[in-house]
Amino acid sequence: MIHLSILDYSPIDEKSNSREALIATTKLAQLADKLGFKRFWVSEHHGMQTLAGSNPEMLMMHLAANTQNIRIGSGGVMLQHYSAYKVAEGVKLLEALYPGRIDLGIGRAPGGNKITHSALNIGKSRISSYEQQVKDLKAYLSGQEEITASFPGLIPTPIVDTVPQLWSLGAGGNGGLLAGREGTSYIFAHFINPGGTGLQATEDYFSNFSPSVITPKPQNMVAVFAAVAETEEAAERLAKGFDHWMLMIESGRETPYYMTFENIQEYPYTAEEKEIIRNNRRRIIVGSPDSAKQQIGQLAAAYQTDEVMILPQIFGKENRMKAIELLAEVFQLD
Repeated sequence: MIHLSILDYSPIDEKSNSREALIATTKLAQLADKLGFKRFWVSEHHGMQTLAGSNPEMLMMHLAANTQNIRIGSGGVMLQHYSAYKVAEGVKLLEALYPGRIDLGIGRAPGGNKITHSALNIGKSRISSYEQQVKDLKAYLSGQEEITASFPGLIPTPIVDTVPQLWSLGAGGNGGLLAGREGTSYIFAHFINPGGTGLQATEDYFSNFSPSVITPKPQNMVAVFAAVAETEEAAERLAKGFDHWMLMIESGRETPYYMTFENIQEYPYTAEEKEIIRNNRRRIIVGSPDSAKQQIGQLAAAYQTDEVMILPQIFGKENRMKAIELLAEVFQLD
Protein backbone atom coordinates (compact mmCIF):
# COMPACT_ATOMS: atom_id res chain seq x y z
CA MET A 1 0.00 0.00 0.00
CA ILE A 2 1.24 3.48 -0.89
CA HIS A 3 0.61 6.33 1.53
CA LEU A 4 0.21 9.83 0.13
CA SER A 5 1.22 13.13 1.69
CA ILE A 6 1.17 16.74 0.50
CA LEU A 7 3.67 19.60 0.39
CA ASP A 8 2.01 22.95 -0.29
CA TYR A 9 3.78 26.16 -1.31
CA SER A 10 0.72 28.43 -0.75
CA PRO A 11 0.76 29.64 -4.38
CA ILE A 12 -0.79 33.02 -5.14
CA ASP A 13 -3.14 32.62 -8.08
CA GLU A 14 -3.84 35.35 -10.61
CA LYS A 15 -6.47 37.78 -9.29
CA SER A 16 -5.76 36.55 -5.76
CA ASN A 17 -3.43 37.66 -2.94
CA SER A 18 -1.31 36.29 -0.10
CA ARG A 19 -4.14 36.22 2.43
CA GLU A 20 -6.36 34.22 0.10
CA ALA A 21 -3.44 31.89 -0.70
CA LEU A 22 -2.98 31.08 2.99
CA ILE A 23 -6.72 30.51 3.42
CA ALA A 24 -6.58 28.16 0.43
CA THR A 25 -3.70 26.27 2.07
CA THR A 26 -5.80 25.88 5.21
CA LYS A 27 -8.74 24.49 3.25
CA LEU A 28 -6.46 22.15 1.33
CA ALA A 29 -5.04 20.82 4.61
CA GLN A 30 -8.52 20.30 6.04
CA LEU A 31 -9.57 18.41 2.93
CA ALA A 32 -6.40 16.29 2.99
CA ASP A 33 -7.16 15.48 6.63
CA LYS A 34 -10.65 14.26 5.75
CA LEU A 35 -9.45 12.29 2.72
CA GLY A 36 -6.86 10.26 4.60
CA PHE A 37 -3.56 11.79 3.51
CA LYS A 38 -0.79 11.03 5.98
CA ARG A 39 1.02 14.37 6.20
CA PHE A 40 0.60 17.98 5.14
CA TRP A 41 3.80 20.00 4.97
CA VAL A 42 4.39 23.67 4.19
CA SER A 43 7.44 25.37 2.76
CA GLU A 44 9.89 28.17 3.50
CA HIS A 45 10.38 30.51 0.56
CA HIS A 46 11.67 34.06 0.92
CA GLY A 47 11.11 36.99 -1.42
CA MET A 48 9.04 35.08 -3.99
CA GLN A 49 6.10 36.95 -5.49
CA THR A 50 4.02 33.89 -6.36
CA LEU A 51 4.34 32.06 -3.03
CA ALA A 52 2.99 33.06 0.39
CA GLY A 53 4.71 30.36 2.46
CA SER A 54 7.61 32.11 4.18
CA ASN A 55 7.39 30.91 7.79
CA PRO A 56 6.53 27.20 8.09
CA GLU A 57 6.50 27.01 11.89
CA MET A 58 3.85 29.70 12.24
CA LEU A 59 1.73 28.22 9.47
CA MET A 60 2.12 24.77 11.03
CA MET A 61 0.64 26.08 14.28
CA HIS A 62 -2.38 27.41 12.41
CA LEU A 63 -2.87 24.24 10.37
CA ALA A 64 -2.51 21.91 13.34
CA ALA A 65 -5.19 23.91 15.15
CA ASN A 66 -7.54 23.60 12.19
CA THR A 67 -7.12 19.87 11.44
CA GLN A 68 -7.74 16.71 13.45
CA ASN A 69 -5.57 13.73 12.51
CA ILE A 70 -3.14 14.51 9.71
CA ARG A 71 0.52 15.05 10.58
CA ILE A 72 1.61 18.66 10.07
CA GLY A 73 5.17 19.49 9.12
CA SER A 74 7.75 21.72 7.47
CA GLY A 75 9.15 21.03 4.06
CA GLY A 76 11.32 22.45 5.31
CA VAL A 77 12.91 24.79 7.83
CA MET A 78 16.05 26.14 6.16
CA LEU A 79 18.40 25.46 9.02
CA GLN A 80 21.33 27.61 7.91
CA HIS A 81 19.40 30.76 8.85
CA TYR A 82 18.55 29.78 12.41
CA SER A 83 19.77 28.59 15.77
CA ALA A 84 19.11 24.87 16.18
CA TYR A 85 18.09 25.65 19.77
CA LYS A 86 15.43 28.13 18.65
CA VAL A 87 14.09 25.68 16.05
CA ALA A 88 13.94 22.96 18.71
CA GLU A 89 11.99 25.22 21.07
CA GLY A 90 9.43 26.00 18.38
CA VAL A 91 8.86 22.41 17.28
CA LYS A 92 8.70 21.15 20.90
CA LEU A 93 6.01 23.74 21.58
CA LEU A 94 4.07 22.40 18.61
CA GLU A 95 4.60 18.83 19.81
CA ALA A 96 3.33 19.76 23.27
CA LEU A 97 0.11 21.14 21.83
CA TYR A 98 -0.38 18.48 19.13
CA PRO A 99 1.39 15.33 20.36
CA GLY A 100 2.18 12.72 17.74
CA ARG A 101 1.26 14.97 14.83
CA ILE A 102 4.35 17.11 14.21
CA ASP A 103 7.10 16.62 11.61
CA LEU A 104 10.20 18.79 11.45
CA GLY A 105 11.63 18.72 7.95
CA ILE A 106 14.99 20.49 7.68
CA GLY A 107 17.07 21.51 4.70
CA ARG A 108 20.32 23.27 3.90
CA ALA A 109 19.09 25.37 0.93
CA PRO A 110 18.71 29.16 1.40
CA GLY A 111 15.06 29.29 0.33
CA GLY A 112 15.66 32.63 -1.36
CA ASN A 113 18.23 34.85 -3.05
CA LYS A 114 21.45 36.45 -1.75
CA ILE A 115 19.66 39.51 -0.40
CA THR A 116 17.19 37.52 1.69
CA HIS A 117 20.03 35.28 2.87
CA SER A 118 21.94 38.35 4.09
CA ALA A 119 18.86 39.81 5.77
CA LEU A 120 18.13 36.55 7.60
CA ASN A 121 21.70 36.21 8.83
CA ILE A 122 22.54 39.80 9.79
CA GLY A 123 24.56 40.19 12.97
CA LYS A 124 25.63 36.55 13.27
CA SER A 125 29.05 36.11 14.83
CA ARG A 126 29.01 32.31 15.04
CA ILE A 127 27.87 29.99 12.27
CA SER A 128 27.73 26.23 12.77
CA SER A 129 28.01 23.74 9.94
CA TYR A 130 24.82 22.12 8.75
CA GLU A 131 26.04 18.77 10.05
CA GLN A 132 26.60 20.23 13.52
CA GLN A 133 23.16 21.82 13.52
CA VAL A 134 21.60 18.43 12.74
CA LYS A 135 23.51 16.92 15.66
CA ASP A 136 22.35 19.75 17.90
CA LEU A 137 18.72 19.29 16.88
CA LYS A 138 18.90 15.59 17.67
CA ALA A 139 20.33 16.37 21.11
CA TYR A 140 17.75 19.05 21.86
CA LEU A 141 14.77 17.00 20.66
CA SER A 142 15.77 13.69 22.22
CA GLY A 143 17.23 15.01 25.48
CA GLN A 144 20.03 12.45 25.32
CA GLU A 145 23.27 13.65 26.89
CA GLU A 146 25.42 11.24 24.89
CA ILE A 147 24.54 13.08 21.66
CA THR A 148 27.11 15.82 21.14
CA ALA A 149 25.60 19.31 21.11
CA SER A 150 27.17 22.74 20.84
CA PHE A 151 25.86 23.55 24.33
CA PRO A 152 25.92 20.32 26.39
CA GLY A 153 23.28 20.11 29.09
CA LEU A 154 21.06 22.74 27.52
CA ILE A 155 17.46 21.50 27.43
CA PRO A 156 14.91 23.35 25.27
CA THR A 157 11.48 23.90 26.77
CA PRO A 158 8.70 22.92 26.92
CA ILE A 159 9.70 19.47 28.14
CA VAL A 160 7.33 16.90 26.65
CA ASP A 161 7.13 13.10 26.68
CA THR A 162 6.80 12.70 22.90
CA VAL A 163 9.26 13.48 20.13
CA PRO A 164 8.46 15.02 16.71
CA GLN A 165 9.70 13.20 13.65
CA LEU A 166 12.90 14.69 12.23
CA TRP A 167 13.20 14.57 8.43
CA SER A 168 16.26 15.52 6.41
CA LEU A 169 15.40 16.99 3.01
CA GLY A 170 17.71 16.07 0.16
CA ALA A 171 18.05 17.21 -3.43
CA GLY A 172 21.66 16.25 -4.12
CA GLY A 173 24.06 13.39 -3.76
CA ASN A 174 25.25 13.75 -0.15
CA GLY A 175 21.99 14.22 1.72
CA GLY A 176 21.17 10.54 2.03
CA LEU A 177 24.55 9.75 3.52
CA LEU A 178 24.20 12.46 6.19
CA ALA A 179 20.59 11.50 7.01
CA GLY A 180 21.59 7.86 7.38
CA ARG A 181 24.60 8.52 9.59
CA GLU A 182 22.69 10.93 11.82
CA GLY A 183 19.66 8.67 12.15
CA THR A 184 16.92 10.92 10.77
CA SER A 185 14.12 10.17 8.35
CA TYR A 186 14.90 11.12 4.73
CA ILE A 187 12.95 12.60 1.86
CA PHE A 188 14.39 13.19 -1.59
CA ALA A 189 13.13 16.11 -3.68
CA HIS A 190 12.61 14.43 -7.05
CA PHE A 191 10.73 17.60 -8.03
CA ILE A 192 14.03 19.48 -7.80
CA ASN A 193 16.45 16.88 -9.11
CA PRO A 194 14.86 14.11 -11.20
CA GLY A 195 18.08 13.06 -12.89
CA GLY A 196 18.74 9.88 -10.94
CA THR A 197 20.90 11.27 -8.13
CA GLY A 198 18.09 10.55 -5.70
CA LEU A 199 18.25 6.81 -6.30
CA GLN A 200 21.88 6.65 -5.21
CA ALA A 201 21.21 9.04 -2.31
CA THR A 202 18.44 6.72 -1.14
CA GLU A 203 20.76 3.73 -1.37
CA ASP A 204 23.33 5.67 0.68
CA TYR A 205 20.67 6.42 3.27
CA PHE A 206 19.69 2.80 3.80
CA SER A 207 23.22 1.39 3.71
CA ASN A 208 24.56 3.94 6.21
CA PHE A 209 21.56 4.20 8.51
CA SER A 210 22.39 4.40 12.22
CA PRO A 211 19.34 4.08 14.54
CA SER A 212 18.58 6.97 16.88
CA VAL A 213 16.02 7.75 19.57
CA ILE A 214 14.23 10.02 17.10
CA THR A 215 14.36 7.53 14.23
CA PRO A 216 14.85 3.95 15.44
CA LYS A 217 14.47 2.47 11.96
CA PRO A 218 14.93 3.96 8.46
CA GLN A 219 12.01 5.87 7.01
CA ASN A 220 12.06 7.57 3.64
CA MET A 221 9.86 9.38 1.14
CA VAL A 222 10.10 10.91 -2.31
CA ALA A 223 8.45 14.20 -3.30
CA VAL A 224 7.19 15.13 -6.77
CA PHE A 225 5.08 17.81 -8.46
CA ALA A 226 1.72 16.58 -9.75
CA ALA A 227 -0.95 17.86 -12.15
CA VAL A 228 -3.90 15.48 -11.86
CA ALA A 229 -7.33 15.95 -13.41
CA GLU A 230 -10.25 13.80 -14.55
CA THR A 231 -8.86 13.45 -18.07
CA GLU A 232 -5.42 13.46 -19.66
CA GLU A 233 -6.36 16.59 -21.61
CA ALA A 234 -7.42 18.49 -18.50
CA ALA A 235 -4.26 17.44 -16.66
CA GLU A 236 -2.11 18.59 -19.58
CA ARG A 237 -3.82 21.97 -19.50
CA LEU A 238 -2.92 22.34 -15.81
CA ALA A 239 0.62 21.18 -16.48
CA LYS A 240 1.16 23.91 -19.07
CA GLY A 241 0.53 26.46 -16.33
CA PHE A 242 3.16 24.72 -14.22
CA ASP A 243 5.55 24.76 -17.22
CA HIS A 244 5.24 28.52 -17.51
CA TRP A 245 5.59 29.18 -13.78
CA MET A 246 8.71 27.05 -13.53
CA LEU A 247 10.25 28.68 -16.59
CA MET A 248 9.66 32.17 -15.18
CA ILE A 249 11.12 31.21 -11.80
CA GLU A 250 14.25 29.65 -13.27
CA SER A 251 14.88 32.53 -15.69
CA GLY A 252 14.49 35.23 -13.03
CA ARG A 253 11.28 36.60 -14.58
CA GLU A 254 8.85 35.61 -11.84
CA THR A 255 5.44 37.19 -12.38
CA PRO A 256 3.42 38.58 -9.44
CA TYR A 257 0.87 35.77 -9.71
CA TYR A 258 0.51 32.16 -10.79
CA MET A 259 -1.02 32.84 -14.22
CA THR A 260 -4.05 31.17 -15.78
CA PHE A 261 -3.71 28.86 -18.76
CA GLU A 262 -5.62 31.34 -20.93
CA ASN A 263 -3.07 34.08 -20.29
CA ILE A 264 -0.07 31.99 -21.34
CA GLN A 265 -1.50 30.37 -24.47
CA GLU A 266 -0.01 32.95 -26.81
CA TYR A 267 3.33 33.27 -25.06
CA PRO A 268 6.12 33.15 -27.71
CA TYR A 269 8.41 30.48 -26.28
CA THR A 270 11.86 30.31 -27.85
CA ALA A 271 13.41 27.01 -28.89
CA GLU A 272 15.65 27.15 -25.82
CA GLU A 273 12.67 27.75 -23.53
CA LYS A 274 10.78 24.84 -25.06
CA GLU A 275 13.74 22.60 -24.30
CA ILE A 276 13.81 23.80 -20.68
CA ILE A 277 10.09 23.01 -20.41
CA ARG A 278 10.63 19.52 -21.82
CA ASN A 279 13.36 18.85 -19.27
CA ASN A 280 11.23 20.19 -16.41
CA ARG A 281 8.48 17.69 -17.22
CA ARG A 282 10.65 15.05 -15.51
CA ARG A 283 9.86 16.86 -12.26
CA ILE A 284 6.09 16.48 -12.48
CA ILE A 285 3.53 13.70 -12.75
CA VAL A 286 0.84 14.60 -15.29
CA GLY A 287 -2.28 12.62 -16.02
CA SER A 288 -5.67 11.20 -15.17
CA PRO A 289 -6.12 9.46 -11.79
CA ASP A 290 -5.27 6.01 -13.17
CA SER A 291 -2.24 7.29 -15.05
CA ALA A 292 -1.06 9.27 -12.02
CA LYS A 293 -1.44 6.21 -9.81
CA GLN A 294 0.74 4.17 -12.13
CA GLN A 295 3.41 6.86 -12.27
CA ILE A 296 3.39 7.34 -8.50
CA GLY A 297 3.70 3.60 -7.99
CA GLN A 298 6.71 3.43 -10.28
CA LEU A 299 8.35 6.34 -8.46
CA ALA A 300 7.73 4.75 -5.05
CA ALA A 301 9.24 1.47 -6.21
CA ALA A 302 12.33 3.22 -7.59
CA TYR A 303 12.89 5.04 -4.30
CA GLN A 304 12.17 1.96 -2.14
CA THR A 305 9.36 3.66 -0.24
CA ASP A 306 5.69 3.23 0.52
CA GLU A 307 5.05 6.97 0.87
CA VAL A 308 5.06 9.66 -1.80
CA MET A 309 4.70 13.37 -1.10
CA ILE A 310 2.71 15.24 -3.76
CA LEU A 311 3.15 18.93 -4.60
CA PRO A 312 -0.07 20.02 -6.36
CA GLN A 313 1.61 23.14 -7.76
CA ILE A 314 -1.12 23.94 -10.30
CA PHE A 315 -3.27 26.99 -10.88
CA GLY A 316 -6.47 27.46 -8.89
CA LYS A 317 -7.42 26.33 -5.41
CA GLU A 318 -10.35 24.39 -6.85
CA ASN A 319 -8.00 22.49 -9.18
CA ARG A 320 -5.63 21.68 -6.32
CA MET A 321 -8.49 20.40 -4.15
CA LYS A 322 -9.91 18.36 -7.02
CA ALA A 323 -6.49 16.85 -7.72
CA ILE A 324 -6.07 15.51 -4.20
CA GLU A 325 -9.68 14.24 -4.18
CA LEU A 326 -8.98 12.26 -7.35
CA LEU A 327 -5.78 10.85 -5.89
CA ALA A 328 -7.49 9.88 -2.63
CA GLU A 329 -10.18 8.06 -4.58
CA VAL A 330 -7.88 6.15 -6.92
CA PHE A 331 -5.54 5.15 -4.06
CA GLN A 332 -8.50 4.33 -1.81
CA LEU A 333 -7.15 6.35 1.10
CA ASP A 334 -8.92 5.92 4.41
